[in-house]
Amino acid sequence: MRDLRAIQRSLQVFASSSQTIEILRTVPHAPPKHSSSPKTLYVLDSSFNPPTRAHLRICTSALLHDRSKAESKRLLLLLATQNADKAPKPVAFEQRLVMMSIFAEEMVKEMAAEGGREGVLVDVGVTKKARFVDKARVIEECGDYSSIDDEGCRKPIEQVHLTGFDTLVRLLDIKYYPPDHTLAPLEGLFEKHRVRVTRRTGDAWGGRDEQDEYIWKLQNGQMEDKGGKTEWAERIELVEGRKEGEEIVSSTKVREVCKKRDEVHLMKLVTEGVGRWIFDEKLYVGGG
Repeated sequence: MRDLRAIQRSLQVFASSSQTIEILRTVPHAPPKHSSSPKTLYVLDSSFNPPTRAHLRICTSALLHDRSKAESKRLLLLLATQNADKAPKPVAFEQRLVMMSIFAEEMVKEMAAEGGREGVLVDVGVTKKARFVDKARVIEECGDYSSIDDEGCRKPIEQVHLTGFDTLVRLLDIKYYPPDHTLAPLEGLFEKHRVRVTRRTGDAWGGRDEQDEYIWKLQNGQMEDKGGKTEWAERIELVEGRKEGEEIVSSTKVREVCKKRDEVHLMKLVTEGVGRWIFDEKLYVGGG
């Protein structure tokens, strides 16, 4: 999926349709013969501007070490074409989707080589929904993500949304839930699904103690006045991010390195294939 014009046409068709979510590609294209219907769907919803090694760590950590006991897992890389906070710049959606596709290919290979987990399917998709609660709902309605129960009925599978701590704070921010501005709309999400949160320590989001305290406040009823329920804390898992002393990896840092055309440093922040595409296409050279 590296034909930019073809992707652009697909996006135009999607934009003019009544669909709210569409899967553009699955890696590998043909599912392994021994793979079964997924019991857990991991969702990494990001601007992918560009995808980085931090994204890779979040995904592989979840697929290999998440508390879900389900053997059959699937990952959805989801790009929102309508974002609650950000305009589509400095790189167009079609370029990001190419990088997401390359990223998916590299992830599948790494999982097989290092993690020993073969048969993981990675989807690349787009949605018109900006908020997590709405994305979870349209994913439930997507026929690709359901399983058959013992009675032969089709039901949505559990979603595990992969986020950074900063995204969790936005998820639980009442400003995104007008007109009542309460967290009540999140009830359906936490009733059926989970959130796996990677810590972001040492920056504006505080250290371990501050982040633990944030979850503690939810667990102990200090968000009830906003509509937050104490039992939601059981559906949120905080996991470790980068180790102390490791370089901070972010899309912002990648864009800064690209301005300097520093290919060596770039390859430390992104996967090889994504890095080659960025460098060959001269992405982020003139923008922030």
